[in-house]
Amino acid sequence: MKVSRIILALSLMMSIGTSALAQDSTATMTQPAVWTLKDCIDWAKQQNITVQQKRVSARQAEIDLKDAKNERLPSVSFSTSQQFTNRPFAETMSVVSGDQVVTTSNKNVYSGSYYVGASMPLYDGGVIKNNIKLQEINTQIAALDIDATELSIEESITQVYVQILYSQDQIKQDKEQIELIDAQVNRAQELFKAGLLNKADVSQLQSTAASDRYQLAADESTLANYKLQLKQLLELNGVESIEIADAALEEDVLAPLPAVADVYATAVASRPEIRARQLYLDQCDLNEKIARAGTAPNISLSASVGTGNTTGNGNMFTQLKDQWSNGVGVTLSIPIWDHHKTSNAVERVRLDRENTRLELLNTEKTLWKTIETYWQNATSAQQRYIAAKANVDACRTSYDLTSEQFRLGLVNIVELMTDKTDLSTSTHQMLQAKYTALLNAALLKYYNGQTISL
Repeated sequence: MKVSRIILALSLMMSIGTSALAQDSTATMTQPAVWTLKDCIDWAKQQNITVQQKRVSARQAEIDLKDAKNERLPSVSFSTSQQFTNRPFAETMSVVSGDQVVTTSNKNVYSGSYYVGASMPLYDGGVIKNNIKLQEINTQIAALDIDATELSIEESITQVYVQILYSQDQIKQDKEQIELIDAQVNRAQELFKAGLLNKADVSQLQSTAASDRYQLAADESTLANYKLQLKQLLELNGVESIEIADAALEEDVLAPLPAVADVYATAVASRPEIRARQLYLDQCDLNEKIARAGTAPNISLSASVGTGNTTGNGNMFTQLKDQWSNGVGVTLSIPIWDHHKTSNAVERVRLDRENTRLELLNTEKTLWKTIETYWQNATSAQQRYIAAKANVDACRTSYDLTSEQFRLGLVNIVELMTDKTDLSTSTHQMLQAKYTALLNAALLKYYNGQTISL
């Protein structure tokens, strides 16, 4: 009874634990109704296929490290040989059994041998030791590859996310423009009925309204395309809809920017792609040591036990005992001439190291270019935003006055359309400058070691 209760209790505990794990897994996989930038980044780190592939590569590197460490252990093998011999016309025959030669008159002879051997390297010029170090570096590089991929995914998501915010704002602006032009079309039709406006002016306004609706449809298509790009980064089903959280970003547009040199110094010290290149240099040093080991002597220890038996030679177990043998030995191998293979291998490693050093310099140069580009884009966009915002205020005031005058019949359609075009253009320029500044400033701070945010 006690045993039954214990089993029942353990079963309940396992059931509860499994249920809790399933709930936790489901909770982490639940998609938010409205996606913030942080939601997108956290989701992509878990679900993005490229990131998952890098994690698989990292696990493979860990297995390679285990293999390298196991090379220090002795290798043990077992072998057996079973042989049946038939000599129908021979009066006697000799059969080798272990270290004995057995002569028998039996025309059918069965023999068997059994062997267990072991070997272990004692000295190999440091090849095993340096291979272990090499694989340890590989595991570090694999982990850095995961970090670099995640950083790249974060950067890509941020760029697409900001484009979505920009497109959503542009669509709002399009709808406001449509409301304004619709009001103007209605007023123009009233003036036409009153004989104060001709049919051509009314048609021009209607044509403008149609163009605005066309622009709205084009901007909605652009927004859908950016959302598709985001869903692909998040590994979401293309059929699923995705809603992006609105963000109040006005106060951050003109935030101070960090200096390029400071950002670069931080990035060089922390970016995984730079650290990985530096580790590649360490690998080259180890590869040179391994190559040089081609001129070093090799010493290995071996040991073995073996026995055998043959029919017609007495009791099987007695034979196995009598033929039991033990052996131990040391093997020394000294390379004398290898057709310059070792020296050529060393030279190839040195060339590889020089190429790796140049790749590191190129990576650092590319990093500087990326950072300075972000800084220049952010600085330029902030200046354009200030000018565009002032221009929008002026154009809106002018358009409001012209609209009122048009309503009263004091200005013609040309003046109204000119002011409308100016307002639409200046608003578009302000939105473009705003989101360009926000995106580049956010990425600049990101390279400066800060959490990416909007």
